[in-house]
Amino acid sequence: MTTTLPLALYGVATGVLEPFAPAILRSRARRGKEDARRLSERLGRAPRPRPDGGLVWLHGVSVGETTSLLPLIAALRARRPDLTLLVTSGTVTAASLLGQRLPEGVIHQYAPVDAPGAVRRFLDHWRPGLAVFVESELWPNLILAAAARDVLLALVSARMTQASAERWAGWAGSARALLGAFDLILPQDAATEARFRTLGVAPGARLNLKLVGEPLPADPAELARLQAAVAGRKVVLAASTHPGEEAPIAEAFRKAAPDPAAALLIVVPRHPDRGPAIARELGATRRGADEAPTGAIHVADTLGELGLFIRLADVVVMGGSFVPGVGGHNPLEPARIGRPILTGPYAFNAADTYADMVSDAAAIEASDGATLARHLRGLLHNPAIARRMGEAALAYAGRQGAALDGAMALLEPLLPA
Repeated sequence: MTTTLPLALYGVATGVLEPFAPAILRSRARRGKEDARRLSERLGRAPRPRPDGGLVWLHGVSVGETTSLLPLIAALRARRPDLTLLVTSGTVTAASLLGQRLPEGVIHQYAPVDAPGAVRRFLDHWRPGLAVFVESELWPNLILAAAARDVLLALVSARMTQASAERWAGWAGSARALLGAFDLILPQDAATEARFRTLGVAPGARLNLKLVGEPLPADPAELARLQAAVAGRKVVLAASTHPGEEAPIAEAFRKAAPDPAAALLIVVPRHPDRGPAIARELGATRRGADEAPTGAIHVADTLGELGLFIRLADVVVMGGSFVPGVGGHNPLEPARIGRPILTGPYAFNAADTYADMVSDAAAIEASDGATLARHLRGLLHNPAIARRMGEAALAYAGRQGAALDGAMALLEPLLPA
């Protein structure tokens, strides 16, 4: 394994700064950015003994990345039930959601900060045979230390933006050294594949983990209770919204469905802690306060219930796509439940997926609020069209599963014996 002067200097600098990590983590915990009870994990200290036998470590930083690992986890358990699976994540929200959705026996730990001592403690304890990173988690100390210990490395559903590629191009030797540590790289789209090749790395087959998997779960009894509370109204779901989106979506909804007795808008913010502020802004009821959806707008600011509200919805508006900079979120979550999907113009993270779905009449792009209102009105007033769109979305989602089988064929030779 080779390294470069910039990577070596990064290792030295993070080592010098590492003594300050506990104080920084405590400060983040006071702001709700870390789990105060589990800060030792961020310093590389494991909360439990390592089981005997082979161990595969899978890592994703946040909710989208870690939940995209779930179908891969299921496939690994089906093919190699003898292996221990360790999943690491970097955010409190992701850890909470994984606590609900990881299969029994799969271990979760917070990822160590990318400092030499924390990384060493983590690897000394867990001794993985294979490490699988998802999307764009390129932490130099973690990757290079694992490779130095002969841990096999895979970067799956890999994503690199143009801005990241341009930054790495200025450190081309370091990019090649870091990416060259991986034994397998599976890009999630053609643009990422081209960017890796420009940096001198030859990736393998394409795999977008967010396009595979099972429908999000939902409690049937709670779904029935909410359906009764909705009382026959049409439901529009604004899923995974970000600041600056809720008010324009609500305005478009009111234009499309001015009678609150006929329709309900449910807003599920990407970050549930924004729920109270959104409810005040929109004059909405709030699930986090145990309020029933009695008005025209309801904020669902709870964790792990998106599958419930997708099933309740007649139309799904995907958040993160109506303001620049976020890039949109995964449309396959509503597609797997057969719901018609509307997106804004800023869904660059899923550009290929939306292009395919729009071509299949499984999704519609709304360029602005007026267009969103027009499409909402059309889908709410024409349930047959909405149903056909939902069926097209479900069919598209069903065609994505083959990619996971191909990825497993490439991963199997890397699994511990």
